[in-house]
Amino acid sequence: MGRTYFVEEAVGQYLSDLSTKLKPYVTGLLIGQCSPQRDYVIRAVRTPPKEEQKEDNISPSKLVSIDEEWITTHASQVSRMLPGGLLVLGVFIIATPELSKDSQNALRKLIFSVEKSLTKRRLWKPAEEEISDRAALQICSATKKVVCRTYDVQDPKSSAKPADWKYQSALSASWLALDCTVNVNIHIPLLATSPNHDLEKNTKNGLNRWSKQIEDSVFLINGQVKDDDTELLEGQKKLRGNTQSSTQFSDVKVLTQLTQGSSHRSTATVQVCSASINLRGAVKCRAYIHNNKPKVKEAIQALKRDIINTLSDRCEILFEDLIINEGPHKKNFEREYHVLPQRLFVPVAGSSVMLSDYKFGDEAAGEIQERFVEMLDQSVQAEDIHIAEEINTACLSSNVNICPVTDNMDDTQQKQLIKATLLLKLQQNMGVVIAAAVAVFASIFSFNYFSD
Repeated sequence: MGRTYFVEEAVGQYLSDLSTKLKPYVTGLLIGQCSPQRDYVIRAVRTPPKEEQKEDNISPSKLVSIDEEWITTHASQVSRMLPGGLLVLGVFIIATPELSKDSQNALRKLIFSVEKSLTKRRLWKPAEEEISDRAALQICSATKKVVCRTYDVQDPKSSAKPADWKYQSALSASWLALDCTVNVNIHIPLLATSPNHDLEKNTKNGLNRWSKQIEDSVFLINGQVKDDDTELLEGQKKLRGNTQSSTQFSDVKVLTQLTQGSSHRSTATVQVCSASINLRGAVKCRAYIHNNKPKVKEAIQALKRDIINTLSDRCEILFEDLIINEGPHKKNFEREYHVLPQRLFVPVAGSSVMLSDYKFGDEAAGEIQERFVEMLDQSVQAEDIHIAEEINTACLSSNVNICPVTDNMDDTQQKQLIKATLLLKLQQNMGVVIAAAVAVFASIFSFNYFSD
C-alpha cells in the first residue's frame, strides 16, 4: 500500500500556472508534513532561476542540464524558513512530453541529493519510526497528467512506489501551533591543543551537545505533562468545519535537566583552552501540527526540532554574513560581540501556518520581501512581517580573533572559499559557505564535566 498525499488546492493551481508559463521544464520543492497515517503538502516552490537565466531569459532545453547543486542549495535555504513540523518532503518536475521519459530518473537523483544535503545540516537524529519516504511528483505540461511516486531515502537502492495525490480545500486552515521561548546560555570552550580554531565547526559541536539536552528535556503543554501517546487535543475543543484560517495555540514550557541522575557518575576534567564562544539570549520557537488526531509525541518532536534548528540556523547565517561583510582580511580583535539575527514570521494565504525567516537589525523590510519572492516565490506585504523577538534577545559573544586560514589552504580549498563567497554575493542567501575562521587568544582554563 503506497502513501497518500493530501494536497492544498492552492498547490494545484500554482503547479498549473507553472506548467503554462515555464517551458520546456521546471523543477521545485514540495513542502509539508509527514505523519504515520498520511502526508500533507501545503506549499510547492519552484527552483529560482540563476542570474544568467534571469538576464538572458534562457531556459535549459534538456534534463541533463539540471543543476543539482543549485537545487540542493535552494532546498537548504528553504528549510531554514520552515517552522517546526514542516519539511521539504519531495521534489517536483513539470516537463513537456518529449522530456517526460527521463523525468523520473532526474527526480530520483534530486530526491536523494536534496535529502543528503538537508541531513548534513541537522543536529537531531531521526526517530526509529520516522517516515523516510519522499515524494517525486511528475507533471506533463501538455496533458496535465500527474504521477506521484515515493522513494525511501534511507535506502540508496530504493525503487519507486506508487502514491496517491489528492487535493483538498482548506487543508491547513486550522492546524495547531505550539509556541515557546527558550532561554539559551551555552559556553563552548576552544581547546588550546587545537592548532586552528574553526569557529563554525566548534560552534556546531557545542550546539550538538546542547541539542541532546533539549532532546532530554521535559515539555509542559499548557502547564501539563502529557503522555506521548495521548491525543494532543484531548480535553480541548477541536475546530471543526472551519474553512477560514484560524490557529489553536498551545503554550509550552521547556524544563531542561540541571544535573545528572543519581545513577550517573561524574568526573571533572581540567582542560587548557585558548578561547571560548558564548551563546546567550531568548529564542522564539514554534511548531505546527496537523489537526487529524495528532499525538503528543508528534507535536513535541516537531517543537524540539524547531528549537534546535532555529539556533543552529542563526549561527550559520551569522558566519555567512561575517564572510560576506568582513571579508578575508579582517583585522584581529581581543573580543568580539555579534548579535544573532532575529526571527520573524509571515502568514500563508488560506492557511493557519506561518513561514519563518531571520533578519539582522540593519535589514530593511524590502530585503525580506525580496528573499521570500526568491526563495519561496511568495509576495509579502511589509505589514505582514511579524518580528518575534527583541533585537537583543539572542547574541553570540566570543573571546576570539577571527582570521581566515587562507595561508594554510591548498589551491582547491581557496577556490572553494572564493566560489562560496561569490555565490552568496550573487544570490543573497543562496550558496554553500565554507566557513574559514580561526580563533587565537590568551590561555584560560575551562572546567568541563563529563559523565561516564
